[in-house]
Amino acid sequence: MVNGSKKMKIIYDNLTDVLYIRLDERTQKVMNKQIADDIVLDLGKDEKLVGIEIINASKHIKINNLLQLKDNYQKIAI
Repeated sequence: MVNGSKKMKIIYDNLTDVLYIRLDERTQKVMNKQIADDIVLDLGKDEKLVGIEIINASKHIKINNLLQLKDNYQKIAI
């Protein structure tokens, strides 16, 4: 974290086809809120959006295009 900034992380698990976008890397308690069949939000203090989980991600997003953001990308399964 530089000067209090928060780095976004994109994590994709191709075995389960789950994409997770972490908007705030600080460790904190979160509450999960399912907003659609395949989308779950992680909400932190004061319901601030901390992360987004997309199940069956390849049905909703062109994964290869998204994962070209190499600086923030972590692939956890091959």
